[in-house]
Amino acid sequence: MSDQFRLWVGVEPAQVWEAPGRVNLIGEHTDYNGGFVLPIAIDRFTSVAAGARDDGVLRCHSLDVPDDTGWAKYVEGVVQALAAEGVDVGGADVLVTSTVPAGAGLSSSAALEVGAAAALSALAGADFDAGRLAQVAYRAETEFVGVPVGIMDQTVVALAHEGHALFLDTRSLVSKQVPFDTTAFGLHVVVVDSGVRRRLDDGRYAERRKQSEEAAAALGVEQLRDATLDQVEAAPIDETLRRRARHVVTEDERVLRVVDLLLDGKIRDIGPILLASHASLRDDFDVSCDELDIIVETAMDKGALGARMTGAGFGGSALVLVPDSNLFDVLDAFDAAAFEVRPVGGVRQAGSMR
Repeated sequence: MSDQFRLWVGVEPAQVWEAPGRVNLIGEHTDYNGGFVLPIAIDRFTSVAAGARDDGVLRCHSLDVPDDTGWAKYVEGVVQALAAEGVDVGGADVLVTSTVPAGAGLSSSAALEVGAAAALSALAGADFDAGRLAQVAYRAETEFVGVPVGIMDQTVVALAHEGHALFLDTRSLVSKQVPFDTTAFGLHVVVVDSGVRRRLDDGRYAERRKQSEEAAAALGVEQLRDATLDQVEAAPIDETLRRRARHVVTEDERVLRVVDLLLDGKIRDIGPILLASHASLRDDFDVSCDELDIIVETAMDKGALGARMTGAGFGGSALVLVPDSNLFDVLDAFDAAAFEVRPVGGVRQAGSMR
């Protein structure tokens, strides 16, 4: 990145940071309902190099995609979010490259936002901890880019620890590092890209969030996290809202069960819970698609212990938990669409050890 920045600008960058993508192990569409999530950061990274300019101009360039495809709005959002925190970035040259596939449900936008927040805050002389970087990145996406996401993605991209999943209570923002050492148990996490691209700002994500809020209001609770399954099943509410609520309530329960199993060292037992999560996202929340359903079914046929769509849905990727003995069968079934990932640490300055 330093070499590429020097070729582009003519000087060395003042800051180079990298932020990982993420896979959500379980806890989908619960974060904006005040519930629980359990994501991991993965070994696919967005690198951000930045240098100061004295003319007040923000100039962004990507090594991967054309500069007029809209990605720079996320960096602009970060600059505005930092300004709201009292940090004046001034002018800056920002160079970006990424191995996080865009639109695959692996939080490429959060990786860009957190990486940019780290580089630009440091460039401006601010000393933000990981939690504050997550908040800046979250504000950039929700307030300035205008996508009503939950807090999960930015939080795990900033706070993750290597070899762990991050258990996050999205209401209190209290988090806990949960051991997730798949290698020690002879297991692998494989991501399979469906090839179906989706955008969080295409309206369907916002519709699910609105339906969740309507369901909570109909049930008389502040957020769906506060509802019980008995309430959901007994309430005289619209059937679509009932299904949305049922997913969130049961998904929160599934997250807690998976956390307990991981803490007990029973990682192999989480497979059926992953499958149940996928069925709920498919049948009650209506965010899966044929391609994702086929990936899950095929992976199970090839010997996976569990599989589910991951991310907001409407395309993107599925994750597969597979034992050593069946790894190559699963990888071969999906060819170039499948790749293994491992849990890594969160945002870091390039060249530093975590």
